[in-house]
Amino acid sequence: MSGHSKWSTIKRKKAAEDAKRGKIFTRLAREIAVAAREGGGDPDVNVRLRLAIERARASNMPKDNIERAVARATGQGEDVTIEEVVYEGYGPYGVALLINVVTDNRNRSLSEIKHVLGRADGTMAEPNAVAWQFHRKGYITVPKNCCNFDDLFLIAADAGADEVEDGDEYFEIYTPRDRLAAVEEMLVNNGIEIEESRLDWLPKAAIDLVPDRAVKIMGLIEKLEELDDVDQVSSNLNITDELMETYAAA
Repeated sequence: MSGHSKWSTIKRKKAAEDAKRGKIFTRLAREIAVAAREGGGDPDVNVRLRLAIERARASNMPKDNIERAVARATGQGEDVTIEEVVYEGYGPYGVALLINVVTDNRNRSLSEIKHVLGRADGTMAEPNAVAWQFHRKGYITVPKNCCNFDDLFLIAADAGADEVEDGDEYFEIYTPRDRLAAVEEMLVNNGIEIEESRLDWLPKAAIDLVPDRAVKIMGLIEKLEELDDVDQVSSNLNITDELMETYAAA
């Protein structure tokens, strides 16, 4: 899954760029709201919410903004509905796309996504036309300086993880979708720092494209992820190390 790892690394670096452009607070507030809605507003028992709040604090998000996002999600704040939606589509050359959105306005989100896809010769797809090509998996990253690989592997596997990989910058853990919370809890209970934790869509079978076409798809993914409401974009493009180098140099 090295392509997934490499692309995740780029997205982490891009999040730092977003912070410089002042866009990160909107994304963080929505991430907090979704975590609180799904697991409750107490970060002591909701690991995903605790991680979202920690990321917000690390980005210097004001305390009032954090509390307002939690209150909104748990029905104690403004009468605004934040929801998570997955849109399906195709990029050029038949590449499948799943676009995960966190929004308070579906119509706005859909309009923006259609605009970006259309400019890149992509199209929206009907529900389940694309999703069947992917697995829903838990994905956790752990800083390498927190522990050794063998200990991490045993702890994660005991909690139900499918796979633990030694990535370039992080240890990466993949879990069944229904075991993500259990693995998070086991790591935290063993004093292991979690850098990132989320549910991801991973392709059942990746497709290869010649470099110039693949770079075009990666550019489309980046443009979609620049939209304020888009949390992440998954594709079935096989992103190799060589392709990542080509894209970085483009």
